[in-house]
Amino acid sequence: MKIRNLQQKQDIRNLTYEELVQYLEGIGEKSFRATQVFEWIYKKGAWGFEDMKNLSKELQDRLAQDFELKPNTIAQKLVAEDTTTKFLFDLYDHEKIESVLIPTATRTTACISSQAGCKFGCKFCASGIGGWSRNLTCAEIVTQVLHVKEEALKHKRPLSNIVMMGTGENFDNYENLLKALRIINSDKGINIGARHITISTVGVIPGIQQLAKEDFQVELAISLHGYDNPSRNVLMPVNRKYPFDELIAACREYSKTTKRQITFEYILIKDVTCTENAVQALKKAFKGIICKMNLIPYNPVSEFDHKTPSGKEMMAFRDSLEDAGIHATIRTPRGRDVGAACGQLRHSAQV
Repeated sequence: MKIRNLQQKQDIRNLTYEELVQYLEGIGEKSFRATQVFEWIYKKGAWGFEDMKNLSKELQDRLAQDFELKPNTIAQKLVAEDTTTKFLFDLYDHEKIESVLIPTATRTTACISSQAGCKFGCKFCASGIGGWSRNLTCAEIVTQVLHVKEEALKHKRPLSNIVMMGTGENFDNYENLLKALRIINSDKGINIGARHITISTVGVIPGIQQLAKEDFQVELAISLHGYDNPSRNVLMPVNRKYPFDELIAACREYSKTTKRQITFEYILIKDVTCTENAVQALKKAFKGIICKMNLIPYNPVSEFDHKTPSGKEMMAFRDSLEDAGIHATIRTPRGRDVGAACGQLRHSAQV
């Protein structure tokens, strides 16, 4: 395990349960101690080894000697009128990342980042405006969830869902992402069901293909945001590397291999994506794919000259999709008053 220059020690949350067992046996401890340590971190919310009261003082000291276990620094915390809570975290190297607590009537969701910044520069999203800095470690991904879980429990709202829809392209950090999600999913870890975990991608085809081979029944969401190459090129520079037709073919193969539903995320921008031509093109593209659509009203970003369709226009678009046999839901914007859309708070901290 590599130790980064600005950190003295490895973060223990980078270790899977099996890796922790191996470490503990290597220092002469019984393997059941790994269960105790995992329980303290992921179920009881310990932020220090000294809090682990059923461990000997000698083991507490040895863990503190070999590992870090600290909360992230909360640089900013904003609570919206709808109780959506957005965190801006300051990491060890002063990179900033965002996480969001999204409570609704039926679930309590954590929206989590996988990178500091983003390389892909989608033309409606603030995440890529400041560029890409680095991948997050497994520990940095998991620790976001622990903070959001802690906040949710303050409101007596146990965390039920994880969406990897924060800053960054998840499949650009595949190894750390999957390791973190397996800890989050594990019954010894945070114990969020796989089908309550969603991985979003801008359409990185190798990542989609690799996920199809995993024995891991997480949900897949594709940030489609276009209905053909020309419309997607306007908004998604990644489309030039992974063109629309090739992406749809990969999704069709994923659906066939896994028998799992894909969610297509689709932003509604007036006169760009919210058109009758889009409906007919999507009907043709989705043939043979088990899927649904989340329609997302455009959340204005000052750097981009796009407009949100009227409520009437959005409803008409959704109804046209339904008539074409495509199940579609218009998502209610959450936390607009605190800049809860992807990258907005991080971007505001950079300018």
